[in-house]
Amino acid sequence: MQPPIILASTSLYRRQLLAKTGLIFQCQAPEIDETPFANEDAATLVQRLAREKACAVAQQHDQGWVIGSDQVCVLNGQIVGKPGGPEQAYHQLAQASGQVVTFYTGLCLQDSASGRQQLLMEPFDVHFRRLTPSQIQHYLQLEQPYDCAGSFKSEGLGICLFERLSGRDPNTLIGLPLMALIDMLANWGLVLPLAVDQQSEA
Repeated sequence: MQPPIILASTSLYRRQLLAKTGLIFQCQAPEIDETPFANEDAATLVQRLAREKACAVAQQHDQGWVIGSDQVCVLNGQIVGKPGGPEQAYHQLAQASGQVVTFYTGLCLQDSASGRQQLLMEPFDVHFRRLTPSQIQHYLQLEQPYDCAGSFKSEGLGICLFERLSGRDPNTLIGLPLMALIDMLANWGLVLPLAVDQQSEA
């Protein structure tokens, strides 16, 4: 029988993404310290935190496949966090104007019963248009993306800010590399999409 699927996150965005697969799953907040180590680069950081999130939740379950994910946004070599408010969001978008912003997303799938893991990092590049101050202000007033790293929602009006996107999976940009996750699940014998009679078992 298929072990339970557990998303080690309470993020609404990740929950909505995972729901697209048709899997039945539960969510649990991982209690970890997300402070970067000294001189830790973005790719290493997101893989470490994805693994720690999956491990923290897996340790609380006798069985289950736990999904951990973490993402950072990098502009000109610096990690850009969530703005938290309009002033910082304006500053972030003004800096991103005409630039390439790279999102690094770590993904870990851990089997609680055996401890086996799959781990990867997936990058995604956002090429910004040259933005005027009024474009930035109008966008922020309309969408208020203050809980999003980089100060935009690509699944919404944020698409107006971009010249082009480069990457394997656009879901990665929102916070969960679904294509990579589907590969991981298939590696362990769970091939999506599920038949109707399998969905209640997953």
